[in-house]
Amino acid sequence: MKFTHDSIERSVGLLIILTVLVVSIGGLVEIVPLFFQTSTTTPVEGLKPYDPVRLTGRDIYIREGCFLCHSQMIRPFRAETERYGPYSVAGEFVYDHPFQWGSKRTGPDLHRVGGRYSDEWHRVHLSNPRDVVPDSNMPAFAWLAKNPADAAGVAAKMRALRKVGVPYTDEEIAGASKQLEGKSEMDALIAYLQGMGLERKGAK
Repeated sequence: MKFTHDSIERSVGLLIILTVLVVSIGGLVEIVPLFFQTSTTTPVEGLKPYDPVRLTGRDIYIREGCFLCHSQMIRPFRAETERYGPYSVAGEFVYDHPFQWGSKRTGPDLHRVGGRYSDEWHRVHLSNPRDVVPDSNMPAFAWLAKNPADAAGVAAKMRALRKVGVPYTDEEIAGASKQLEGKSEMDALIAYLQGMGLERKGAK
């Protein structure tokens, strides 16, 4: 059988097989080299796994859907780097499971928000965003200040993350729950925000 453009388009089965073949080869060509590219798997200098408080705050960030409006991926364009700071690199997300990349920005990108505002600013902003940003359409999260942080479950989370490559030690896991004693969910979320993107914040 002679394969011509017309014969391929007329044969649904052949078209499906060739499409799958081309997509598979293209996917392998794009994906396989990444396994050998150390910049995607090596942590940037200064990057450490989340401590128990920040890890709990990150889970609250995901649970409350913050990632649906705030990406954590600054792209290498002047408009973005001037507004948000140095562009994001893969080595900053080695310990993120899952990472918070994306392009949906109902609110600003938060990857370099760490240290930009005080803890008290974040507390007021989370309690009632319009007290500090009058035009904000962000919902309030005041109840987080009343909810105690999950001290009982954090050790199990850290053990699970260790199985996928996050280098927590037995000592860190054993003392995890103690670090969350007396802390609210808002405390944990603020700790997560305050540590975000600090490793490369001064990079060009």
